[in-house]
Amino acid sequence: MFGHTGFRGLQEEVVRHAVAGGSGLVLMPTGGGKSLCFQVPALCRPGLGVVVSPLIALMEDQVAALRQQDIAAAALHSDLPPEEARAVWRDLDSGQLKLLYVSPERLTGEGTLARLDEMRIALFAIDEAHCVSQWGHHFRPEYRALPVLAERFPQVPRLALTATADPRTVQDIQRQLRLEDSPLFRASFDRPNIRMAALPRDHERGQLRGFIKRAGDGTGAGLIYCGTRRKAEQTAEWLRADGHDALVFHAGLEPAEKREAHRRFARGDAVVMAATIAFGMGIDRPDVRYVAHTDLPKSPESWYQEIGRAGRDGLPAEALLLYGAGDIALARHRIQESAASDEQKRVERQRLDAMVAIAEASTCRRQILLRCFGEEAPEPCGRCDICQNPPKLFDGTVPAQKLLSAVLRTGRRFGVGHVIDVLLGKTTQKVTQFGHDQLPTFGVGRDLPETAWKGIARQLVAQGALDVAVENHGELVPTDAARPILKGEQPVMFREELVAPAPGARRSARGTAPAAANADPVFAALRDWRRRVASAQGVPSYVIFQDRTLAEIAATLPGTLDALAQIPGVGATKLERYGEAVLKVLRECE
Repeated sequence: MFGHTGFRGLQEEVVRHAVAGGSGLVLMPTGGGKSLCFQVPALCRPGLGVVVSPLIALMEDQVAALRQQDIAAAALHSDLPPEEARAVWRDLDSGQLKLLYVSPERLTGEGTLARLDEMRIALFAIDEAHCVSQWGHHFRPEYRALPVLAERFPQVPRLALTATADPRTVQDIQRQLRLEDSPLFRASFDRPNIRMAALPRDHERGQLRGFIKRAGDGTGAGLIYCGTRRKAEQTAEWLRADGHDALVFHAGLEPAEKREAHRRFARGDAVVMAATIAFGMGIDRPDVRYVAHTDLPKSPESWYQEIGRAGRDGLPAEALLLYGAGDIALARHRIQESAASDEQKRVERQRLDAMVAIAEASTCRRQILLRCFGEEAPEPCGRCDICQNPPKLFDGTVPAQKLLSAVLRTGRRFGVGHVIDVLLGKTTQKVTQFGHDQLPTFGVGRDLPETAWKGIARQLVAQGALDVAVENHGELVPTDAARPILKGEQPVMFREELVAPAPGARRSARGTAPAAANADPVFAALRDWRRRVASAQGVPSYVIFQDRTLAEIAATLPGTLDALAQIPGVGATKLERYGEAVLKVLRECE
């Protein structure tokens, strides 16, 4: 049905366990093939497979993809018109469906469970299972009602699946979903095809322009995550002015606008989505080539979940994190001022510190990231920006003392720009107005450029020796951790600021780069045919064939249906439905 000759990684182990009636928790990275882990058992076992999914767009895309395989699937959710919902129930009552996707609130309300009681259930699959945990990065209160499945259907296997969960979240998922006595299937969280990079935020638009040009090659779809709704809107606006097909998504949009943005992102080619984290789950397209963040995420879990939207097809993809000292200070302030319990605040501070460590890394970012998920990489990855362009470390004790002293002598009332002006000996209007040109620290920092002082200030904030008064105007404030540095009791090491790669630099990752495939006229012709077919059917292009499958067809040029059937991703149904049309495109390209 699916056109694959074998399983990947842990898939076969999970499938065999579920087909035999076993429950469990599956941890597998985005793009690792989680869906097959419950779809195949649902098809093999008698009865209906019920899939709990948190987002309408995700359900609709997966149902559309299954129907392309002639698999009887449907979805039940709050936006479904009453007549369509009745049609789904008629198909369920008559036993015509094999897979039902349902939102958690629809499953546990409106008498759905009572009606399922009357049916034979093959299994329950709880997708995006981290939503059940208060420690997870997308906690959804309606997921808390799902333990009823274990109580009401004790003989039905339950698979919980998620792409990102640290050890604390894993334990909470197991407890909440009554899976403590069921096996844990843990695949490596590593996504080797994603090249990760982080840079201090400076001339943000220029940094993003260079990144999109390099990573998207002018054709790939991408995501730009922004910290606020306003920034998402502004980013989409200037991207459109640059000629990109740019969309915007945030929680303030009307439901119809959100659905249309999801639809256009799923079905566009070189579309760029500027969004807040409201555009988190439910992104099912496999050919997103890049993800950028313009602000520091609150935890490694959040960041990895979001960059995991790129490269689900296994081809090279890129992730860029832009961040500043203000991001770190604001995140710490929000945690401190939140209504959360002391324990919750402590955990959130730990997660933020782990995210800061990734951003400010001087060693392999991937090793640091995987450690957050309890996984040790035996050696540096060789594919992140740190591995490819290692930063130099220097003893920054004296520069740190100079900067901290300038902050104290100016009265802890000024932001980083003014403090650096004092260190560089600039006689600006503000410097002379406050008499700071008469201070002992005036001009003592002329030995370093302004960019270096900005990096030192940011790294002191990251290390906790400086704070930024976000509730006022961003004034720098020394913390208790600054005292031993000023007294010379604690040395401080800094990293030199990394230089961004030139816009023409190429990525290095496993797989065939889309850029090479895009230059192939056969691949381009196949994509154009696919776009027309998908448009006529009103479905995303990738549910017809993924780019990886088209690239393989273009590379091998099968001349018969039998040869085409050997291409991964060409199942029996798609061969019958599209085989002759694909061969016709290939003949026309000869």
